[in-house]
Amino acid sequence: MTVHRGRWSLEDRLEDGLRELPFDVPPGTASVTVELSFEGGVIDLGCHGPDGFRGWSGGARRQYTVAAEWATPGYLPGELEPGTWHVWLGLHRIPPDGVPYEVKVTTSGTLPPRPDETPPPRPERPPRRDLPASDGMRWLAGDLHSHTVHSDGTLTVHELACLAASRGLDFLAVTDHNTVSHHPHLPAAGAHAGITLLPGQEVTTDLGHANVFGDTGWVDFRRPSADWAAFADARGGLMSINHPLSGDCAWRRPLPAASRPRFAEIWHPTWWDRRWGAPLAWADVWRPDGVVPLGGSDFHDPDQFKNVGEPVTWVLAEDGGAAGVLAGLAAGRTSISAGPDAPVLLRVDGELIALDADGTVLVRPDGRRAAVRGDRVLMPADGPGMHRLETHENEVIALCG
Repeated sequence: MTVHRGRWSLEDRLEDGLRELPFDVPPGTASVTVELSFEGGVIDLGCHGPDGFRGWSGGARRQYTVAAEWATPGYLPGELEPGTWHVWLGLHRIPPDGVPYEVKVTTSGTLPPRPDETPPPRPERPPRRDLPASDGMRWLAGDLHSHTVHSDGTLTVHELACLAASRGLDFLAVTDHNTVSHHPHLPAAGAHAGITLLPGQEVTTDLGHANVFGDTGWVDFRRPSADWAAFADARGGLMSINHPLSGDCAWRRPLPAASRPRFAEIWHPTWWDRRWGAPLAWADVWRPDGVVPLGGSDFHDPDQFKNVGEPVTWVLAEDGGAAGVLAGLAAGRTSISAGPDAPVLLRVDGELIALDADGTVLVRPDGRRAAVRGDRVLMPADGPGMHRLETHENEVIALCG
């Protein structure tokens, strides 16, 4: 057993917020268990082996096990290479009087029992909404921000997939914090529930969060934000700024204008009063040439006020697989509504179509406004830029990329 004890100070956090505590893994080791205890503050937990990243659970756990065939959610199973490993400690919140801590690392030559994960029954799906689309394409209903037990969510991947399908979604991006341990579980869970699960990672730091969509592999959250964007682009993924105006999770990371992604999570549950125009103003400043608006529920727990598919991001795609969703996102073919059956504004073949939005106001990128009269109204589009529908009280009810 290896034991590290000490006291982290506020000065320690300011000097370096991520600390690495070494431990040795001898040949023949079958499993490693790490236990963290501390008093006060918030300390995140992770793991790194000689061959690279092995997992992250942030502040959601104080213990994890890594073995050849199984690992605690958030961590990557696989053979334990002999050599020096490191426990990662993220000094997230350290009060002025410091935080005493202890880390115990136990290696074993025997495998831990594999937990049983029986998936829930396949859910019934409500009827799909029939939306007008270009020839050979269809609008897919999805949610681009969700979490499971692989970070700080409460549902397994199977449970989350079934919940999303029961809500009528066609796709769901599973974006656990700073890990990709959920990625191997997505194909089977998606096939079982009848939904496309898009691989994702919420790259999470104290100064801002970003989603990376696609099977890119692990994105190193320790690197500068420009490296996240370059990494995603080089591997066929897409990066989006998350909830840019969300309390202490607002985006405050430096990112050169040339590296700024086109995608931003404009509609997030923290935009609880959609008469508040700050997210739209932020988008205008972030990318004067136009932001592709995305929406996500940031779902964690059925007992929270958030629900999967609130809001819905609609993507116009040629097929319903992960590649089709990514292609539609990359092309900027997005629309956002408050829910699966809420009023929606679509861009189809150079026209805007407002559905179920009688009595609202269309706001164009240059600020011009026009009343919407009728439940299916066609209007010419103004080229690129974010259009929106508002109530007469300036509450945003739909966005269109």
